Amino acid sequence: MGVKIVGVGSFIPASVKRNSDFLKHHFYTNDGKFFEDEPNLILKKFEKITGIQERRYVENEFTVSDIALVASQRAIENAGIDPEILDYIIFAHNFGDVKSDSNQTDIVPSLASRVKHQLKIENPSCKAYDMIFGCPGWLESCIHAKAFIDAGMAKNCLIIGAETLSRVVDPHDRDSMIYADGAGACVLSATNEEGGILTHATESHTFKESNYIYFDRSFNPDIEENTKYIKMHGRKIYNFALSKVPLAMKKCLDESGFKIDQLKKVFIHQANEKMDEAIITRFYQLYKETPPKGIMPMSIKNLGNSSVATIPTLYDLYLQGEFEGNDFKKGDIIMFASVGAGMNINAITYQY
Repeated sequence: MGVKIVGVGSFIPASVKRNSDFLKHHFYTNDGKFFEDEPNLILKKFEKITGIQERRYVENEFTVSDIALVASQRAIENAGIDPEILDYIIFAHNFGDVKSDSNQTDIVPSLASRVKHQLKIENPSCKAYDMIFGCPGWLESCIHAKAFIDAGMAKNCLIIGAETLSRVVDPHDRDSMIYADGAGACVLSATNEEGGILTHATESHTFKESNYIYFDRSFNPDIEENTKYIKMHGRKIYNFALSKVPLAMKKCLDESGFKIDQLKKVFIHQANEKMDEAIITRFYQLYKETPPKGIMPMSIKNLGNSSVATIPTLYDLYLQGEFEGNDFKKGDIIMFASVGAGMNINAITYQY
């Protein structure tokens, strides 16, 4: 028996926020000093490092559970199942519902419960809960679902990854330009076919690294409000990711019994183009190999970093043919990998 993705869906917000839209922003350093660089120079440096040219923001009337519902409906339709047979709904996010006119998060009831309600599922045996695990939350939710299915506790699970990071960023922090909004979902089911999720690896590094991504007040010293925003130590995260993520990916692949040259694609959390390229290079170097051209599809250029939503939306777009077509064949080996707040990392080896 295998545990396979039988349906996928995503929601890409319509509102485009280009780098040039930040030209009038006043950026400060983390110690409250105004950046003297010209805005154009700041944007050029930003794009060179991150690869981001534009990102998507939700319209004012939407919350993260709203866009998650759309992605979920599309995944369920794509799977061709009745939502009443879902055993679990696991919703990966990090900041809950934050309305456009508020800076307060809302997670009661859980977002998974809200989506189940909006899907009009009556079955009380369909359990709904939220996953707070940083950017790797969607992958970790897939790992949870596989455990439930392997244990005979479930047959069909809806896994959601959605975020509206535009609601929790400091407009005076350059890093705010990295973040974006989006939602992706999949249906994981028990099948009689071989393949699906083969192996997985997860690690939580908290001894020194837990506060690499954190919440703090605005960098603008003239703002006295006590509102907190998402912050990060970019260089520390970069070095951490390069040293830890490739090793977890190698462990995951090695346990599957497949070889590095059998990998068809690697879908990595779209955090930062330069960092992701370094991760994939370091991963292949562990096998004394060079990454094949096109091994790692990238969406960050146009969609930015939407945290838990980046991998499911990327995978859905790839299957839709947005990256020169889906050329997967039955039996192909692919990998998913992520890194994020916690600091958490994980990877999945998957047979299509």
